[in-house]
Amino acid sequence: MFDISFFELFVIGVVALIVIGPERLPKVARTAGHLFGRMQRYVNDVKADINREMELEELRKLRSEFEQTARGMEDSIKQVTAEVRAAESEIQQSVDTLGREASDSLKSDNAGTSSADAVPAAPSEASKQ
Repeated sequence: MFDISFFELFVIGVVALIVIGPERLPKVARTAGHLFGRMQRYVNDVKADINREMELEELRKLRSEFEQTARGMEDSIKQVTAEVRAAESEIQQSVDTLGREASDSLKSDNAGTSSADAVPAAPSEASKQ
């Protein structure tokens, strides 16, 4: 964070010893250490909160993208289902039409064959004589 060399720390310590005095210096150093530790914890907590918020925002974006993809897939599945139903309906109509045509054809064939293919009547006894 700060680029302080050993020499600079030594100068700060000497100045503090002269200004504060040898009796109060340990208490001031302890208090300064506690305050510095609190400041570091506070900074670390703020960093952790910021990182957590950034991760939450990324997760929200990912969730939104996932939901959009899911909606797109659902729409495409609905579209394919509708197309399949339409094709199924067309096939069923074709099958029904072919079935009707086949039954009509069979009826007309049966009607035509029944009169033409009728078994000739047996010769009567009068004609045999």
